[in-house]
Parts: sequence; C-alpha cells; structure tokens
Amino acid sequence: MAEKLGLRFQGRVWKFGDNISTDLMMPGHLYSRMLPWEEIAKHSMAANRPGWAEQVRRGDIIIARRNFGCGSSRPAPRILKALGITVVVAESMSRLFFRNAVNVGFPVLICAGAYDAFEEGDVAEVDAETGQVRNLTRGTAFQGEALAPDTPPYEILKAGGLDTYLKDVIARMKKGTWRPA
Repeated sequence: MAEKLGLRFQGRVWKFGDNISTDLMMPGHLYSRMLPWEEIAKHSMAANRPGWAEQVRRGDIIIARRNFGCGSSRPAPRILKALGITVVVAESMSRLFFRNAVNVGFPVLICAGAYDAFEEGDVAEVDAETGQVRNLTRGTAFQGEALAPDTPPYEILKAGGLDTYLKDVIARMKKGTWRPA
C-alpha cells in the first residue's frame, strides 16, 4: 500500500482561463538571461495580468480552465513554485507541463468542473493525493484525477521531484533494495 503524500493544500484562488501558455508564466526574454527562478517569477503572467506576481501570496492556488501550460517546454512549474503557488488545478493541461510539474515536485491536478465552481479569491482545499478539490467559500466539492499510487509519477511527486527521486533510487540500488514500481 502507498504511503500518504501529505499533499493537502488550502489557499486563496487565482483563476486563469483557456490556453495559458508557459510563455506567459515564464517570459522568454528573461529565461534566456539565466536569471534565478525567483527573479523570473516576479514577471510571471505580466503580459496578460500586469502586477499579478506581486499580489500572489505563499500558499495561493491556481484554478484554470483548459489547456493550461500549453506552449514551449520551459520549466514554468518552477516559476509558479518560486512564487509560492502550491498547486494548479485545471480542467485540462498540457501533458508536457504536467510532467515538468511532477518532475520538479510541483503538484498539479486535472479536475472537470472546478473552474466554474470558483470565483477568484475563494478559498480552496486541494488534496493532490486523493484528487479531492473543495471550495470552502461556497461549500462545494469535486473529484479530480489523482495520480495512481505506486507509479513512477506518483513516486517522483512523493519524493519532491525527479532529482530527489533518482538520488534515492541510486542509493537503494547500491544497497540492493530498489525494486521498480
């Protein structure tokens, strides 16, 4: 049986619509300058929501509509993580963004119906392990698509990202205790 991840978050909601590109989250002109993640994060979403990054508080949650994280393969989840966003819930998202998020230990969740059930500023509770999404302001709840336990993506997220996961796998391989999921 899989152990509990402890990936339950509660925070203020920011809403984003369809087709939010990684280029909006992580402007290319800054990424190419090799700045620290925290510096790039100050400019996240500036093209469509000027000043948004300054308003974000640690613990905030993004609820999005469809195709969140489309665009290039930039490491945009690192930017959201650097801002203090704890989880992204979307009705659909780019598979590349999804895997990039898991690989950096940033929880993401697909949940049909969540976008229309929240207003910006509502308080959400998201359990990324079970897929449960609750609007604490309005008293509604939804079931999202949780990662299947004991699968590589689940294990990577549980470890806090791919780097940590691989270090653990290598250490267990050296001890002869590693078995693939």
